[in-house]
Amino acid sequence: MTSPALEIRGLTKTFGENTAVDHVELSVPQGSFYGLVGQNGAGKTTTLSMAVGLLRPDAGSARIFGADVWADPAKAKQLVGVLPDGMAMPERLTGREVLTYLGLLRGLSKEVVAERAEELLSVLELDMAEKTLVIEYSTGMRKKIGLATALLHAPKLLVLDEPFEAVDPVSAATIKQILRGFVAGGGSVVLSSHVMALVEQLCDHVGVIDKGRVAAAGPLDEVRGQATLEDRFVELVGAGSTAAKGLSWL
Repeated sequence: MTSPALEIRGLTKTFGENTAVDHVELSVPQGSFYGLVGQNGAGKTTTLSMAVGLLRPDAGSARIFGADVWADPAKAKQLVGVLPDGMAMPERLTGREVLTYLGLLRGLSKEVVAERAEELLSVLELDMAEKTLVIEYSTGMRKKIGLATALLHAPKLLVLDEPFEAVDPVSAATIKQILRGFVAGGGSVVLSSHVMALVEQLCDHVGVIDKGRVAAAGPLDEVRGQATLEDRFVELVGAGSTAAKGLSWL
């Protein structure tokens, strides 16, 4: 495949009078670890939801390795694993039961599902909670089982919305190791976050979203220049004047 792992062209979404995403254009190279950064409410989640087929756009298109997400959804969704922000899943099942259920829904054989579920639970350190229901999982465990469901069908692209939010350092280290291994093996990752240090640590490409538009995009070193990504981000989104204000009574 020579097409970008993810190509977004003119994606637009409005909610009432609010334009949440305004003609976003992004291209994620194959084999890249791509960070999508922005303030809360900048449009990251809405953009990614449209890009993977969870939310229909008002305009524009998204392609995953050349497959149109809306014109050819079956092909596109075979190639992508998704971890949405606040992902809901069957909570009265164990982690293994969740993976088995979702794997069979995807058409994988029982043998393949059992083998992959065993490996995922072991690598993500969830095998020690074999009899624990998902409803009893901690936030870190939920993120890890969500990542497991995204990896189960061996996708070529992972799209992860805030995968480290509220995750403890030990779980975060495990997730980072998995993602680095996925990219090293030829996979591509798109990760949204508002934590600049995390993106600098993991990503080689970055896109900055501000008020529903792309403020900058490209290789990490080109976007941040001689500054840190955080300083460059503040410069791009114009948050400096607000951050400098104090509280009069303190």
